[in-house]
Amino acid sequence: MRFGLVLVLAALGAAAADWPGFRGANGAGVATDSLAYPVRFRTVWKAAVPEGLSSPVVVGSRVFVTGLTGNSFVLVALDRASGNPLWRKTVERKRAETLHKLNHSASPTVACDGSTVVAFFPDFGLVAYTVAGVELWRTPMGPFKNAYGMGVSPVIAEGRVVLIVDQSIGSYAAAFSLANGEQVWKVARKEALSGHSTPVVHGKWVLAPGSLRMEAYEIATGRVAWGVDGLPAEMKSVPVVHGDLVLVHGFNTPENDAGKLLQIPSFAEALKGFDKNSDGVLSKAEAPTAHVTSSWTYLDLDSNGSLDQGEWEQYARTMRAENALLAYKIGGGLAWKFLRSIPQLPSPLVYQGVLYMINEGGVLTTLNASTGKLFKQARLRGEADKYYASPVAADGKIYITSHTGKVSVLKAGAEQELLAVNEVEEEVLASPALVDGRVMIRTKGMVYCYGAAE
Repeated sequence: MRFGLVLVLAALGAAAADWPGFRGANGAGVATDSLAYPVRFRTVWKAAVPEGLSSPVVVGSRVFVTGLTGNSFVLVALDRASGNPLWRKTVERKRAETLHKLNHSASPTVACDGSTVVAFFPDFGLVAYTVAGVELWRTPMGPFKNAYGMGVSPVIAEGRVVLIVDQSIGSYAAAFSLANGEQVWKVARKEALSGHSTPVVHGKWVLAPGSLRMEAYEIATGRVAWGVDGLPAEMKSVPVVHGDLVLVHGFNTPENDAGKLLQIPSFAEALKGFDKNSDGVLSKAEAPTAHVTSSWTYLDLDSNGSLDQGEWEQYARTMRAENALLAYKIGGGLAWKFLRSIPQLPSPLVYQGVLYMINEGGVLTTLNASTGKLFKQARLRGEADKYYASPVAADGKIYITSHTGKVSVLKAGAEQELLAVNEVEEEVLASPALVDGRVMIRTKGMVYCYGAAE
């Protein structure tokens, strides 16, 4: 029996893999091991953590999550096998930026390359530790001006920490030395507005979607190697690389849905009809439409209480951009697009050639990832729920977690065959991690590790 047990453990160890950043390896949301994953859950362990919304990162023997306690950001390391706390490190919060009600000051997920773990705390900056908890460096950043609050996660590649800072004014991409935290390069992103799309790596490039445009930056230098236009006006989801395609979707407002685009008058026309005090700008009281009034926070980019010509023209550009799922060829060129039931937050998942897309209202879409052919579009479980976490996949199964803590397990494939629904019994916004044949789910104050029910 002991010899057999040793063989089993050895086999599991050989097959085990890590989940090194937001949505695992390169943001794909797919487990890279060959283990069996559960349909029905049992709790293996659970651990209390400081309140936050970052997703679990699992590397080596540790699980990393961030949180906020009082006026301190916290990075916690848990034992991968048991959930027992190993160490915790704190960073004083320097400020408190305005957040959307679904966001949190500790929402960015850490990145880990096996020896160094890097956390981005928007109200402080970047901090790096060894996996054993020894601080390596700190790089203060900000303050930031993002209409939702920052939510992007860092990416480690080629000895760099790449961070995309999209905000109302002054968006940029930057890379920092993984060794000492010094800035290596910084490039302005002129089109990008508030969002928090975490980039992915493809070869020597990092692919970074933003408002209306995606750019491929050379990791070593920051040079824009190529880019594509035509993206939606607001980007929050992670792109996915599938063969020679990069798949990305974005959602701005319901008025950006296909067939519903608003006709925005020119700035001169708007002034002529609504600039009551003739000062050459539009105040909120002079807003031409209810849509401008309700969107004011996102339109008044400099927060000075009025819209000038540049802000108005940016508004017009964003309202011309359709909500869409887009498939671009690596290097440029649109391969196909899909325009129905587009998500705002959950990222797309490609698994075994099928693309899965769940929108906030629970409409699940499956398509051929290579051609965009629609397989099926239906409400998951046949009932309404909210979805903010991104779907993930392993072992021929798709895991989709609702805000109310229901984890739907589907058989991989176009048909959306539901195998089981598991209850976390807490609200969930963070995306799960899949490792060791287990499903790790982070709620605001807990990390749950689930295995297969016997």
